[in-house]
Amino acid sequence: MDFILKRAAEIQEEIAAHRRYFHENAEIHNELPLTCAYVMEKLKEMGYEPKQIAKTGVVAVVGKKPGKTFMIRADMDALPMGEETDEPFKSKTPHMHSCGHDLHTAMLLGAAKILKENEDKINGQIKLMFQPAEETLWGANAMIQDGLMENPKVDAAMMIHVRTAADGDLATGDISFSTPGVSNSSSDGFRVDIKGKGGHGARPQVALDPLTTAAHILINLQEILAKEIAPTDEAVINICHMEGGSATNIIPDTALMQGTIRTFDPNVREFILKRVPEIVDLTAKLFRTEAELTWLMSTPSVINDEKLFYDLLGYAKETFGANKVLNISELRPKEAKGAGSEDFAFVSALVPAVALGLVAGTEKDGYTYGGHHPKVRYDESALKTGASMYAVFAMKWLEDNS
Repeated sequence: MDFILKRAAEIQEEIAAHRRYFHENAEIHNELPLTCAYVMEKLKEMGYEPKQIAKTGVVAVVGKKPGKTFMIRADMDALPMGEETDEPFKSKTPHMHSCGHDLHTAMLLGAAKILKENEDKINGQIKLMFQPAEETLWGANAMIQDGLMENPKVDAAMMIHVRTAADGDLATGDISFSTPGVSNSSSDGFRVDIKGKGGHGARPQVALDPLTTAAHILINLQEILAKEIAPTDEAVINICHMEGGSATNIIPDTALMQGTIRTFDPNVREFILKRVPEIVDLTAKLFRTEAELTWLMSTPSVINDEKLFYDLLGYAKETFGANKVLNISELRPKEAKGAGSEDFAFVSALVPAVALGLVAGTEKDGYTYGGHHPKVRYDESALKTGASMYAVFAMKWLEDNS
């Protein structure tokens, strides 16, 4: 597969130009008209017949020989935050690609070009998945509901996520494999709207204070972790936003709280999702208030298929060299699972799938901020590696499973 690495290096600047366009025109959630149109246009220029699904998702297929189908995925959405870098291609919108999805999309376009140029060498089909709304944990499932996994039927899949690294042993272009099995947490966001009865701060006896209810809901939810699940189980319940009141001497009519639940075990997740509404309701009643719980974005955990995990690990070492590949489950087992969530989980629930990491900037090289920070920057020299990973791993898996 050396020809893929060579070609990726040759089109490195072209891939970087894609990345800079996406970065300058950062869009969020499923509102990606510019991003989607650009991807569709470039794929058509390469000779693809792309399809637009789930509003701004894009799917294309390469490969003319009969056989299995391997899917490679890139997410396209940015975050609703302002950018604070001095990059010459700084975002022109109120949003920012602070999570690296601009790199993912550019790398998949690079892989698409290489694969189309070598279509006669593909033993089967490779499906390209350009996904909207990963940050809101909505896009993958929406694309699945819109037929993503069929025509041709997907047999296995992979995704890449870039990151910066503070570890002095890592370099840009290093590839990380987390762990077989559960690799990150599920995520369930929720909102609680509390209705009480406002009044003067000097006469609390004639009011029904929603802030008191909110405070006790926050505390009572933590008791799930302290008293209702085993100490060896891993879970987080965080209230990250509380709002209510406008003055020091006015009890408000309403209060609002929002939070997130993270788990690794589906049984623990199921239990917590059952207990949260019970605690919210009963706590509100205790203080004679009303509380309405609304579930927001939600996704299960990504499951790395064990066989595919080790197949791709072997391809990575063979192609890029063992010194460029990190198996975290062996070298740093305590770091193997992450509490960040990823809606590629919906794909991994249906077919063997693996989520991979790619270092795109290190602290020693001046890339000092991590993802979701307004000052984060990424090293574009990783783009050719990412494009190569997509193309090599897909083609080699099809060779071995034809």
